[in-house]
Amino acid sequence: MTETMRAMRLHHPGDSLSLDHIPRPQPRAGEMRVRVLACGVCRTDLHVVDGDLAKPKLPVIPGHEIVGLVDALGDGVTGFNHGDMVGVPWLGWTCGECEDCGAGRENLCAQAEFTGYTRDGGYAEYTVADARYCFPVSGYVPEAAAPLLCAGLIGYRAWRMAGGEGPRRIGIYGFGAAAHILAQVAVARGQQVYAFTRPGDTSAQGFALRLGAVWAGGADDTPPKRLDAAILFAPVGDLVPTALAHVRPGGRVVSGGIHMSDIPSFPYRLLWEERSLHSVANLTRQDGEEFLALAPTIPVRTETRPYPLEQANQALDDLRHGRFTGAAVLIP
Repeated sequence: MTETMRAMRLHHPGDSLSLDHIPRPQPRAGEMRVRVLACGVCRTDLHVVDGDLAKPKLPVIPGHEIVGLVDALGDGVTGFNHGDMVGVPWLGWTCGECEDCGAGRENLCAQAEFTGYTRDGGYAEYTVADARYCFPVSGYVPEAAAPLLCAGLIGYRAWRMAGGEGPRRIGIYGFGAAAHILAQVAVARGQQVYAFTRPGDTSAQGFALRLGAVWAGGADDTPPKRLDAAILFAPVGDLVPTALAHVRPGGRVVSGGIHMSDIPSFPYRLLWEERSLHSVANLTRQDGEEFLALAPTIPVRTETRPYPLEQANQALDDLRHGRFTGAAVLIP
């Protein structure tokens, strides 16, 4: 008899997820089946569910901040054993043969597949993942580790693109899951963090200050000092010219999201004086290896709010409306 599992699936963009009972997936060559212990709820999941990202696999199981135990190994898998705790990130597969893959830019592979978007993800009791794109996880319980798999990895890549340890004063726009992880990294490296939240969100501002930010205010506020760099996690295009206006000459603004509302026109003087604007696209395995080794040494502590698997829609809605600090995590 075929074994089944519970999964929260999206059948049509814009609709709520439905609780389905479907066959457990079987790993193919090079893949592993993972029994999901925790799966973070990411803003990218919202973009998939809301239809902001085109052409998802349908029906699709969202979720790409997965922590679980190896349950079955496909042919040819090496380096992992049954029962190992692993993390499964957003980048789920690349061709390994194109110019970008060959140059170490696998995050830009035109044929790439993504967990919870073009591959089934972790809003389920089990998932299947390409073993090449799984990471060993240690030093954390599953619920605490889950946000590291995207909020942590994308935040880390955005931080490196913004100059890594170089900038002294770094602004973070949108103080959610990624920001609360990145702030701890920056503070540990001696940087001054300036946190920008939704206007009037004193809870998020207090949260940022508790994590070591030297200043916290609304996204429409002016920081007390010029920033060396700014990172945008809020998917609000209006914040791009705002951030450019707040960085010093030669400063850098990095957008860490996969989707953003349109950026309004702005005067060239905001970009002049060698300011620069960059986006972050996905992640690489090197990002994962570096950050998951770094996080326990700081140590990064994630603040999470757990939800049962069946409450995935509620978790997404709470994320949409900013009803919690830190990260939401589904516990199958």
